[in-house]
Amino acid sequence: MFYPLVRQALFQLDPERAHEFTFQQLGRISGTPLEFLVRQSVPAKPVNCMGIAFNNPLGLAAGLDKDGECIDALGAMGFGFIEVGTVTPRPQPGNDKPRLFRLVPAEGLINRMGFNNKGVDYLVENVKKSHFSGVVGINIGKNKATPVEQGKDDYLVCMDKIYPYAGYIAINISSPNTPGLRTLQFGEALDDLLVAIKNKQAELNSYHHKYVPVAVKIAPDLTDQELVQVADSLVRHNIDGVIATNTTTQRDLVQGLKHSEQIGGLSGRPLQLRSTEVIRRLSQELNGKLPIIGVGGIDSLMAAREKMAAGASLIQIYSGFIFHGPQLIKDIITNI
Repeated sequence: MFYPLVRQALFQLDPERAHEFTFQQLGRISGTPLEFLVRQSVPAKPVNCMGIAFNNPLGLAAGLDKDGECIDALGAMGFGFIEVGTVTPRPQPGNDKPRLFRLVPAEGLINRMGFNNKGVDYLVENVKKSHFSGVVGINIGKNKATPVEQGKDDYLVCMDKIYPYAGYIAINISSPNTPGLRTLQFGEALDDLLVAIKNKQAELNSYHHKYVPVAVKIAPDLTDQELVQVADSLVRHNIDGVIATNTTTQRDLVQGLKHSEQIGGLSGRPLQLRSTEVIRRLSQELNGKLPIIGVGGIDSLMAAREKMAAGASLIQIYSGFIFHGPQLIKDIITNI
């Protein structure tokens, strides 16, 4: 494959500039005959999850295509589903640059992007224009300027706008890069949010005559007791799925490496073990009551199999895709 050469060139650039350049090129070919340049043939490995038929269990995690600008080109690489976002009601620039860092020896990334996106209306238009035959999940969050106490209002605004176009909706309450966001994972704040989301889902289901599942994305930094409490809340409120996990604030495995001191969420291989532990613990607690989408450090077929053996029904990649390219998609789907 030519990806090692492409990666070598891209890794000479600032990480965010490399991302922008790559997406400019993908955007140019997305939805055109030039998609053959990135198209891969992968076997069908159908999975039913959350009441949805997926072509295969491997998806792209949220954060790479925040605005849904390259759905078709990414879909041509073989993903069974693509999760776009995180998107917020209003456009926002995100945190100051630099805000994305490679930890090359660890095959990890640290980001403190801060939900930079062009707003939910822009994303919806892109989703409407896409021709991807797989499932498009839409990941939603709150604007930084919205007080945490009013955060649920932002999620409801986004739900209203994306509902007719989403295969499923992902509720991001676990990014470490929006102040106070992770507090929504606990106690009354979580219950209050989930009640509002389920009521909105029922209202939109009635209006559109279409049931769109809702999954909640959680952090890997929860204690065992907190995981038990989150699992209980998700079951009590009839949430359709859980995405485990987001990035971590822990740095134990990358101490001493260049950029390891940077503030933000760490993803990639250093997250692999912890996210699998969270999936295994969640699986024990949930006991099949709702499915788990496993994400965090999947960089090989074995890492993918470990996530599924721990209890994940679907899996997602992000950092592994950056470091290993489209061949990783084919390797996993062919052999999973």
